[in-house]
Amino acid sequence: MPQTIDPTTPDLTGRRALVTGASDGIGLAIATRLAGAGAHVIMPVRNPSKGERAIARIRETVPDASVSLRDLDLASLASVAALGDTLIAEGQPIHLLINNAGVMTPPARAVTEDGFELQFGSNHLGHFALVGHLLPLLRAGRARVTSQITISSGRLNWDDPNWERSYSPMAAYNQSKTALGLFGLELDRRSEAHRWGITSNLAHPGIAPTSLLAARPEVGRSRDTAGRRAIGWMSRRGILLGTPETACLPAVYAATSPDALPRHLYSPRGPGHLGGTPGEQKLFRHLRDPEDAARLWRVSEDLTGAWSRV
Repeated sequence: MPQTIDPTTPDLTGRRALVTGASDGIGLAIATRLAGAGAHVIMPVRNPSKGERAIARIRETVPDASVSLRDLDLASLASVAALGDTLIAEGQPIHLLINNAGVMTPPARAVTEDGFELQFGSNHLGHFALVGHLLPLLRAGRARVTSQITISSGRLNWDDPNWERSYSPMAAYNQSKTALGLFGLELDRRSEAHRWGITSNLAHPGIAPTSLLAARPEVGRSRDTAGRRAIGWMSRRGILLGTPETACLPAVYAATSPDALPRHLYSPRGPGHLGGTPGEQKLFRHLRDPEDAARLWRVSEDLTGAWSRV
């Protein structure tokens, strides 16, 4: 029997879970907990060497972990489609999908392989396309899909979603995560309407030190941000904030608990929802309008073409 990391996580033996962004930070902590509860965890990664190191770290805690790597770059619709084709060919249901990977606040506007603003393209459109390509496997597994948003919420820039006329790093980041949240809610509505058998909810991790704000040359950041240094200082001292190991708990709860409900948001329950044990939180204002969610779905479908066969 696999070693159980979190005794509140139900037994996941025989379940297949896919976690994006699982090679470090909160995603790695999520993958470790799911593997510790018995799931086979699929880790689609952009960097195979980093992925192998992540698997080694998981097995330091869960020696008999069942984990495997696949190739994925969420900033490339071709890569997303290729992963879908690979997993469809393998023909095994997916029972849990956690849309966790993210890019945060490149200091200068950058674009994906397909020309979308990097955060909107990777954080939202990449996951939107991924779910579309994996829909047969998610339906076969009667999957629960949990999408990881952020503690802050921002409006959608409907007139310029790719920030071509002006670029604000934080506003673009908040838009990308609001878009992912609206997608997660609309996915559940459409699953209910079309009887896909999928349920979908949201989580956010609060604040914890991860690589999102660290030095990342690939997004034009040569050094850790001042915010990343402050977050690390507070986290090490247990001041309000979480660690990657605690910040993963809302997503794990949302994805696995029999008490976690569709179309609900789960977050840390500490002051300001910055850290603490997981619990339900009221949906952010920008996530509450189903018409916005339906409109975003249509825009995303036009941009990606990933749902054209559904």
